[in-house]
Amino acid sequence: MLILLPPSEGKTAHAHGAPFDINALGFAQLSEDRQLVLESLAEISARPDAMELLGVGASLAQEVSRNISLHTEPAAQAHDVYSGVLFEALGYSSLDAAAQQRADDSVIVISALWGAVRFCDRIPPYRLSMSVKLEPLGKLASWWKKRLTPVLDEAAGDQLIIDARSSTYAAAYKPKNGNTVAVNVFQLRNGVPKVVSHFAKHTRGEVARFLLQQDTEPASPQELLDLVSTRWDASLVQDKKGTALNILLPEDHKFTTVNKSQVDTAA
Repeated sequence: MLILLPPSEGKTAHAHGAPFDINALGFAQLSEDRQLVLESLAEISARPDAMELLGVGASLAQEVSRNISLHTEPAAQAHDVYSGVLFEALGYSSLDAAAQQRADDSVIVISALWGAVRFCDRIPPYRLSMSVKLEPLGKLASWWKKRLTPVLDEAAGDQLIIDARSSTYAAAYKPKNGNTVAVNVFQLRNGVPKVVSHFAKHTRGEVARFLLQQDTEPASPQELLDLVSTRWDASLVQDKKGTALNILLPEDHKFTTVNKSQVDTAA
C-alpha cells in the first residue's frame, strides 16, 4: 500500500537542527532534479518580483526569503514540517510505533520542490506551489511529471495506491499500475450529497490515519472499500479519471483534529 498526499501550504519551521542532506532523501534518483529546482527557486526568491512570480501575498515575504538559503536552514522530518488540516487529522505524532513505521514506509508526499519525499525525510520549510511556472524549468507539474513517473511507478509496483492528493499535485504524477484509488469526500446537505472542498483534506487525513492503524494493508480497491466501510459510508465508482472511493459524511458530521498529545485507540 502506498498513500499519496499533497504537501501543506503552511509549514512548521524549527529553530534548531542540521540542514538537509540532498543525498539522504528518499528516491535518490531525483537528487539532480531537486538541485535544479532548489537553484531556480533561490534565484527567483531573491528577485524584487519574487512574490508575484511565486503567486503569494506580501504576508509571506519571510517564507519566500527563506527559499534563498534552504541549504543552511534547520531541517526536520517531513511529518514535522508539513502542517495544516490533512496532516493534523493524520496526527503522526500520536500514532503508535507500528503505525508510525507504516507511515514512514507507505506515505509519499508529492512536492513542488522535492518531487516526492517520505515522511521520515529531513527537509526545511519552503514556499513553492506545484502550480508555479519556475523559470527556466517551466510549469512545475509538467516538469516533474516526466521525472516522477518512472521513479514512483517503480516504487509502487503492483501495490494499491490510495491517492489523497488535490488536483494541482495529482497533475505531477499519474500512477500507471491500474491499482489506484482516488479519495473523494461528500457531505449530505438537505439530503443531497455535496462535494466537500476545504475539509476534504481533513477527511483524507482521517482515512490515511485509519489505514495506518490497521494490521493488514488493503491490496485492492475492493479490500480498501471493505475496510473503510467499517467506519464511513463509502462506495467505489468509476469515472473518467479511474477508480474513486467516495466517502459520504452525514449532515451532522463534525470535523475534529487529533491533538499531538492524544493517543487514538480506535481500531
